[in-house]
Amino acid sequence: MAFETEIHLADCPFIYTISPNIKKYTLRDTTFVQNKVGNFELTRLLEEVPNSGDGFPLKITINKDLTAFKLVITDKSGLRLVNIFKNKDLKILQDKFYFLMDSLVERDVFTKREA
Repeated sequence: MAFETEIHLADCPFIYTISPNIKKYTLRDTTFVQNKVGNFELTRLLEEVPNSGDGFPLKITINKDLTAFKLVITDKSGLRLVNIFKNKDLKILQDKFYFLMDSLVERDVFTKREA
């Protein structure tokens, strides 16, 4: 998957883009880790029961130039994309996703608009 300047996950009511005010120190403050290539990565497990280890990994990668990013939700193996917005039974996972993304919007990592 290539880096994008704007991402709209399937069935998600919002489109996320990189904020023009993004800063590297803000990424570090929000627990992004810099990898060997210089990109910033954040991985969180979206789970219904906290600390159960049973959920879907959310991975956000921002390129080292802070101009584009990848955002995926996968199954446990990390090989297949998962659509948590299609099923009403996954409302808790959706809420956790929105909470994390809204906190990153507040910190000027991303901007958000309705699709």
